[in-house]
Amino acid sequence: ATSILVATHLALCPPCRAELALAEVIGGVMMESATTGTAPAESLPDPAIVGAGHDGERHGPAAVLSAQPGSFVLPQPLRDYAGCDAAQLPWRTMGGGVRQVALKTRGSGATARLLSIGAGKRVPEHGHRGAELTLVLAGALYDRDTWYRRGDVDAADSSVVHRPAAGPERDCICLAVTDAPLKFPALIPRLLQPFFGI
Repeated sequence: ATSILVATHLALCPPCRAELALAEVIGGVMMESATTGTAPAESLPDPAIVGAGHDGERHGPAAVLSAQPGSFVLPQPLRDYAGCDAAQLPWRTMGGGVRQVALKTRGSGATARLLSIGAGKRVPEHGHRGAELTLVLAGALYDRDTWYRRGDVDAADSSVVHRPAAGPERDCICLAVTDAPLKFPALIPRLLQPFFGI
């Protein structure tokens, strides 16, 4: 589940793709030098060449005008993983302006879900039994005094109890990956937790 979040983040972040490409080249050169005995520095490419084509834009171009799930285009790695685009997904209302689609994951016990949080709405307060990674796909997410926008990842662990909110201007669509069930302090979310698989 985490791998689809990383692939989707890379699709939204040109500087991150450039850094990954450079790291892959360096790793390849180091492996080659270990077998041939040449000094790695002699074989390393110019970082400016590896990162060529990256325009410095932090989040890449905006792909949508609206953050409504029906009009939103998923980034390619996520669309390939889900097997369709956002409009064809079975969005399920959770209440309070929040909808979700649980994505099928393999092994490890991790879960992945797409969330659509209505403009200005908050998800229920919750803690964590493990890690939670939330990648913003559209709109903005406000959590613990920080704004997260398209391509940003909000990370939380078992020390965090929070109630993230969508920005006031439009819905926030995000991909959330957890490696353990959430902990809800309020009774109603706790009772509904098994029905939503969170």
